[in-house]
Amino acid sequence: MRALLIINPRATSMSGRDAGLVVRALGAKLELDTEQTEYRGHAGKLAAASAAGGYDLVVTFSGDGTVNEVVNGLMQIPDPPAIAPIPGGGANVFARTLGLPADAGSAVQRILAAVAAGERRKIGLGQADGRYFTFSAGLGVDAEVVADMDRQRAGGRRASPFRYVWTGMRRYYAGTDRRRPALILRRPGEQPVHGLFMGVVTNSSPWTYLGGRPVSPAPHTDFSSGLDLFALRRLRTITTLAALSHMMQSNNEQLPGGRDVVSAAALTSLTFEAERPIAFHIDGEYQGETESVAFRFVPDALCVVA
Repeated sequence: MRALLIINPRATSMSGRDAGLVVRALGAKLELDTEQTEYRGHAGKLAAASAAGGYDLVVTFSGDGTVNEVVNGLMQIPDPPAIAPIPGGGANVFARTLGLPADAGSAVQRILAAVAAGERRKIGLGQADGRYFTFSAGLGVDAEVVADMDRQRAGGRRASPFRYVWTGMRRYYAGTDRRRPALILRRPGEQPVHGLFMGVVTNSSPWTYLGGRPVSPAPHTDFSSGLDLFALRRLRTITTLAALSHMMQSNNEQLPGGRDVVSAAALTSLTFEAERPIAFHIDGEYQGETESVAFRFVPDALCVVA
């Protein structure tokens, strides 16, 4: 099998030693070419160009942001090769949701076993204004936290669960606007919902990980059930903590509820509009500010080996 390995050498948990081990392990079993990303957006270009190389599989060794670039690059190809993600970032939500171990070495062995057994499957993707996402997109305070973390990483600080929590608390209490809601939710066949402070759209569950703990706004864990929605009418401490507590319960089989919570499952489309520019992220990558985002679910969009 011909495979292209795309490595982000600046990913959160990446090391030269790990990269060497991954290259040797994959190269021993696959006809392997290797590329390293050099700038933001480079992974997408490498993935889109993989069609010319006749590859059967594109493997990523990176975080979720690079995976997102690769997915969007592959979706430019009429009949794209399959993708297999090796965890190399901080949260590695996509790889872990597929059932891969968080350890890169173990994940490689699991992927090689799946290749040998011919195990692959189609998954659905979310799409936000034309850009695909694998697990989540969000508007409001969570996107503001993503932007804060990007600035810290650019300043040389390493991402960690503690830093995410600290950054989130600082943004929640001292940065975000908790008095003036900006978002309006529109769903086909439903009345618009005004006065929302934040909105999260997920293609799978969990939404993210807090260390080793999954944060799940919806009970399902697959990529074929449509889009799920979580939004808040108020940014009160009690409301927010109650919602987070619900999402972190391991036996949770219901959507978050309450008078300040808006939630829905298995949606095919929805739109958020904003009364003023609001922060927006896709798969944990900050996209800047926006005033409108249209979401839709794309079933059976991409083949994964996992």
